[in-house]
Amino acid sequence: MRFTLGQELRQEQKQILTQRMIQSMEILQLSVLQLEERIDKELKENPVLELDMESADSTENTTEEAFEGTNSTETEETETSFEHEPEIRFGSTSGSEEEFQIAYDFAKNYSDTIDESPARSQDWIENQNEYRNDIFANIPSPSQTLQDYLIEQLGWFDLSPPLRAMVEQIINYLDPNGYFPSDLNDFLGTNQTPETLTLAEEALEVVRKLDPPGVGGRDSKDCLLLQIRPEMPNNDILRILISSHLEDIAANRLPHIVRVTGFSLETIQEAIKELRRLNPYPGADFRAESSVCIIPDVIVEKNDEGQYIVRIEEGQRSQQLHVSGSYRELMKNRGTEKGTRDYIKQKVGSAQWLIEAIEQRRTTLRKVSQAIVDHQIDFFEIGPHALKPLKMQQIAEVVGVHITTVSRACDEKWMMTPQGVFKLKRFFSGALAASDGGEEVAHDAVRLKLREIIDKEDKRDPYSDDALVKLLDNAGIRVARRTIVKYRQIMNIPSSRKRKIWNT
Repeated sequence: MRFTLGQELRQEQKQILTQRMIQSMEILQLSVLQLEERIDKELKENPVLELDMESADSTENTTEEAFEGTNSTETEETETSFEHEPEIRFGSTSGSEEEFQIAYDFAKNYSDTIDESPARSQDWIENQNEYRNDIFANIPSPSQTLQDYLIEQLGWFDLSPPLRAMVEQIINYLDPNGYFPSDLNDFLGTNQTPETLTLAEEALEVVRKLDPPGVGGRDSKDCLLLQIRPEMPNNDILRILISSHLEDIAANRLPHIVRVTGFSLETIQEAIKELRRLNPYPGADFRAESSVCIIPDVIVEKNDEGQYIVRIEEGQRSQQLHVSGSYRELMKNRGTEKGTRDYIKQKVGSAQWLIEAIEQRRTTLRKVSQAIVDHQIDFFEIGPHALKPLKMQQIAEVVGVHITTVSRACDEKWMMTPQGVFKLKRFFSGALAASDGGEEVAHDAVRLKLREIIDKEDKRDPYSDDALVKLLDNAGIRVARRTIVKYRQIMNIPSSRKRKIWNT
C-alpha cells in the first residue's frame, strides 16, 4: 500500500446550523417568563430596538394624531427655525436667556446622549408600574429560619452570657432537619476543656427544651424519643418501639413485634397511632421552599361552536417590539460615517431577527399546541383517564416540522385547560397493548386505573402484584408484573404487605 498526496473534486452535502438558526431554536425553547427576560436583555443591549407604545394606547394616539394633524405645519416651521437661530431671546430676563442658551448648547453638542423617545402618557406609565409591581409581588418574602425561631425563645430563659453564647453556637450548628449530628467532642474540637464540655452539655439540654419538640436530637430515633412526654398514653411502649422496632413498623411486620415484645396487637396498633403524631424531622417545617410562579404559555378555550381553540400567551412586550425609525433613517443617510452605519446596520439586523424569531415561535407553538388539542379531545371533555397514546413524531408529521422542533416547542411550556394546568409534555404518553386486541392504552390511563383498583381493595387482604395483573387484564389492559411494580413505585404505592391492615 502506498500513500500519496493529490487533489480531487468531490461533491458533498452537509447540514450546517448557522448562528441565527441556533438562536432561533433557543427562542423557541423559552417559556413566556424567559421570553420576557430575553426581551428586557435585548432592549438594554440593542439601542435600535424599541417598544411600540402607540399600540398599547390606541385611543390616546388617535387624539394625539388628530391634534398633530391640525398643527403639523406650525410644528415643522418652529423646529426649523430653532435649528438655524441659536440666538433666541426668551423674554426680558437675562437669567432665563442664559439658561435657555445652556440647554440649547447641551442639546447641540450631546444630542447622541439624549433620549428622543416620545413622551409617555399617564396610562402607559401606570401600566408599566403595574407590570413592575406584579413582578415584585411574585417574589417570595424571606421565611423565618429554624435558627431564628430558636434564638427568639432564649429570652424566656435566665442564661448566663457564656451559656447563652454556647447555646447559640449549638443552634447555628443544627442541620436543616433540626439534628445535632455530631458528638460534643467533635463540636468543640481544639477548644475542648472540662469546663467547655460541661458548658456544652448544659447548653445542649437547653436546646432540647425548645420548640419544636425533638430539636437537638442526634438522629430520627433520638428526635422521636425526645418528643415522648410522661403524660402520653403508652409512653413506655413507644420508647420500646422507637428504640428497637422502627424498621419492623415501616415494613408492617406487626406479628413479629407481637412475638418479640409480648404486647398485644391492639396495644401495638394504639401505640403506632401515637407514634405517627410525632415528627422525626422537627426542622423540616422551616426549610425555605422556592416559590414557583407558573404562567401558562398556551390557553385552551372552547368557542361558541364547541371547538377547542388554543391561544398563545406571550407577554405584552413581545407584541410591541419594533425597530427604531430614527436609526433606520440614520443608517440610510449618506452623511453618516461608515463605521456608524455599519454598527447600526448590524444592530438593526439583530433586532429584526429577534422580532422574526418571536413571530416564528408564536406560529410554531400555536400549530403544535392545536395539533395536541385536536388529538386529545377526550382528555379535555372527559378527564385525564381519557388520555390517548401520543408520540412527538405524530405531531411533527401533522405540523410538518422535525421532531426536535416539537420537543423544543413543548420544553418547559404549560397549558391551561378546562381540566387544569399541565405541562405540554404531559400530553405525550406511550401505550400498552389492549388484551382484547383493541386500541392501545396510554401509560397514564393505566396508572390511573391501577390506583383506582388499589384504592377500592380490602386492606385486610390487599391485592398482590400478580392479582393486579389479572385484574387489569380483565379490564382490557395487558401489562407485565414488572410494569405493575414500576408503576407502584412511581405513584409511591407500597407493596401488598405494607398495605395490609392486621386484624386484632
